[in-house]
Amino acid sequence: MGPSFYEQVGGRPFFEKLVTEFYRGVAGDPVLKPMYPEEDLSGAIERLTMFLEQYWGGPGTYSEQRGHPRLRQRHQPFKVNPDARDRWLLHMREAVDSVGLPPLQRETLWDYLDRAAHAMVNTFED
Repeated sequence: MGPSFYEQVGGRPFFEKLVTEFYRGVAGDPVLKPMYPEEDLSGAIERLTMFLEQYWGGPGTYSEQRGHPRLRQRHQPFKVNPDARDRWLLHMREAVDSVGLPPLQRETLWDYLDRAAHAMVNTFED
């Protein structure tokens, strides 16, 4: 077996950069920002960084600190409609594009993020 995706992309520094860039977009989004109670988004940045690290073969810190990810359950309290999903994907696409991954890794990452975002939709109401 070769290196994990986590190792291929540069480990934690890569995911910190990706997630920080993503939340830069979220911070100015009138639909997504209200879903985050922290004013500075630092808690959300750390949680998503830990989750993505773990998912892609890095340390299991997310599960150690927060238990099983249970993504759909954790997002259930929020109205995640197609508009929210599309906004999330817009900011994540900008973040993915900003980190300069080689094409295969970019598409591997994007495929997962796109599928995950679609799976989080829990309402079709405005």
